[in-house]
Amino acid sequence: MKLSEIKPNPNNPRLVRDDKFKKLCQSIKSFPEMMALRPIIVDENNIIQGGNMRFKALSEMNYKDVPDEWIKQGKDLTPEQWKEFVIKDNVGFGEWNWEIITIDWETETLKDWGLDVPNWSAGNEMNEMSDEDVDITDEFDPIGEAKNLIKIIFIFDNDIKASEFYKKYNIPYQYKVMNGGTGGDSKVW
Repeated sequence: MKLSEIKPNPNNPRLVRDDKFKKLCQSIKSFPEMMALRPIIVDENNIIQGGNMRFKALSEMNYKDVPDEWIKQGKDLTPEQWKEFVIKDNVGFGEWNWEIITIDWETETLKDWGLDVPNWSAGNEMNEMSDEDVDITDEFDPIGEAKNLIKIIFIFDNDIKASEFYKKYNIPYQYKVMNGGTGGDSKVW
């Protein structure tokens, strides 16, 4: 099929910005078979309803013709159903299971594929805390014996958010007032 036969949706509500767009182009270059598995969806007038950014990437990479299976035409949908499709096609209903991801995939590969991987070590830098600030001793051990326990540290923006979190999950808590390094005291819960 000729790319010139299909038209971008002027009301497309999704954007892919610079870095993500480059990753999308690279993704199509390195794994073009995925286009057949997740084709561009057009209506009966060949206006794109799903896959505007893939179309833009193909155009940017100077594709003129694409295999027919890269484009799928939806038929017999009402204008309201098409509007619903445009949104639902882009909604992420699920969430990532980071435990499985960190075991089975390499972080840099995931980033190259376009996945926003959390920066697990960002907490200390973002909060200007040192490792010493995070070292909570046995005085915060809720059962009085620290061996064979795993310490988990939560950092909150303020006392209210911390209190709401612990109340929501019915978790007993303690906190330690410490100098946050910016001249003011902060609490480690």
